[in-house]
Amino acid sequence: MVQGFSREPGVQGPVTEVSREGQRKITFWAAAIALGGFLFGFDTGVVSGALLYVKQDFDLNSFEQGSVVSVLLIGAVIGASSVGRLSDRFGRRKTLGVIGVVFVIGTATACAANGYALLMAGRVVLGLAVGAASATVPVYLSEISPSKVRGRLLTMNQLMITLGILVAYLVNLAFSADGTWRAMFAVGAVPALLMVAATLWFLPESPQWLISHGQDDRARRAIASVTDEATADRLIERARRRIAEEREKQEADPGATGQGTRKLLMPDVRPALVVGLALAAVQQLGGINTIIYYAPTIIQQTGLNASNSIFYSVFIGVINLVMTLVALRLVDRAGRRVLVLVSLALMAVSIFLLGLAFVVGMNSVLTLLFMVVYIAAYAGGLGPVFWTLLGEIFPPSVRAAGSSVATAVNWVSNFVVSLAFLPLASAIGQGETFWIFAGICVLAFLFVGRYLPETRDRDAEQIQHALHARFGHEPDPSSPAAGPRGR
Repeated sequence: MVQGFSREPGVQGPVTEVSREGQRKITFWAAAIALGGFLFGFDTGVVSGALLYVKQDFDLNSFEQGSVVSVLLIGAVIGASSVGRLSDRFGRRKTLGVIGVVFVIGTATACAANGYALLMAGRVVLGLAVGAASATVPVYLSEISPSKVRGRLLTMNQLMITLGILVAYLVNLAFSADGTWRAMFAVGAVPALLMVAATLWFLPESPQWLISHGQDDRARRAIASVTDEATADRLIERARRRIAEEREKQEADPGATGQGTRKLLMPDVRPALVVGLALAAVQQLGGINTIIYYAPTIIQQTGLNASNSIFYSVFIGVINLVMTLVALRLVDRAGRRVLVLVSLALMAVSIFLLGLAFVVGMNSVLTLLFMVVYIAAYAGGLGPVFWTLLGEIFPPSVRAAGSSVATAVNWVSNFVVSLAFLPLASAIGQGETFWIFAGICVLAFLFVGRYLPETRDRDAEQIQHALHARFGHEPDPSSPAAGPRGR
C-alpha cells in the first residue's frame, strides 16, 4: 500500500485524551474515511477479473491489456503528488469529499466505456482518486486519532486496502458467470458514494488543520465533541505551542523548509536514502502486483476457464488479508529486519517455483499453491513492514521529504512492472518472467542482510548510527539532518 505525509507542523494532531465514548466516535469517523483505503484496494484489484472480459470485447493486445491496468498508476502518481496543496489549503474534510466525487466520476466513465480510449480515461480518473486517497486518508486519520489508539486506527486504513482487494476478487467472482465487467467496475460506486456522504454529514474537519489555520473555535468544538471543554482548551493550547515551536525551528534553519529534497543528498542522510529507495523499488520489482493485478489471467494460463480462474484468485485475496493481520502482530515482536529477510527468502523460492510450474507444465493446484505461498510471504513481511520502516529510517528533519521521494519511487516501480509484465511474458515466457522476479528477490535479500539495521525499540539517533555502521562510516553529529540526540 501507498502512504501520505502532511507538510503542516505537528502533523500528529492535538487529540490525545478522550473518553471511551469519544474513542468510539473517533473509531466511527476513522472507519468512514478508511473507505478511501478500501477504494484504493478495490480499484486496483477489480481490474484483474474485468480484464479477462474487456480484452475480448475490445480485442486488446498484450500491451493494451497492460496499459488498462497500469494507467491507473500514472493517475495515482499525479494525484498523490498534487493533493497535498489542496489538502493544506482547503482542509482534509473537503479534500476527502472531492476525492470521493472523483472516484464516482472515474467509475462511471469506466462503466460507460465503449472502447479502449474511454476505458483508459476512466482508469486515469480512478488513478487520480487512488493516489489522492493514499496521500490524504493517513494524514486525516493521524490528525484525529488519540495517541493511545493512533497505531490501531492507522492500521485500519492498511487493512481496508487489503479488504478492498479481497472484495474486488469476490465481485469479480459474482459476475464471472456472464462476464459483465461493467458491473464489476460499477460496484465501486457504492463505497465512493458512502465516502462522499460521510464527508458531507458525519466527519469533522481535522482539529490540527483548523488550529494551524487560526480556526480555534471550530477546533474546540470538534475536540469537545469527544472530550470536554476544559480538556479541549488545554489540548488546543498544547497544539498551538507545538506549532509555534516547529515554526521557530524552521525559521532558525531555513534549509528545513522547501529544501527537504536537497537535504536528502547530504552525506549523513544518504544511507537512509539508499535503503529507503531500494526498499521502495524492491517492494514492486519483486513482482507482487503481477499477482494482485493479473491473478485470474495467470491462473487461466494453466488451463482453467475464466470463471474458475477468478474463483481461485479469491484465495489469494484471503491470504493477503490474513497475513497482513499476522504481520501487524509480529512487527513489534519479531522485529522489522527479520520479517523482511524471511519474507524475501520465501518470496524468492515461491516465485521461482511458480515460474518452474509454467516452464514444465505443472498442474493448476501446484501453480495456485505457489502463488498463495508467494502472497503470504509478501503480506507477512515486506508488504506492510516497508511502510513501517519508511517512517523510521529517515532522520526527523528530512522524514517527510524522504518518505515522499520513496513513495514516488514505489508508484513508478509499480507502473513499470504492471505495464511490462504481459509484453515481457509474451516475449520470453511467463515462467521465465517469474524467474526474473525471483532473481530480484535474491538480490534484495542480500541487500537487506548487508545494509538494513533493526529499527525496533531504537530512537532516531540510534537508527542513524546503525545505518552508517552498516555502510562503513559514522554520521557527522553536527549535521542538522541527524536530528536531536535522544529522539
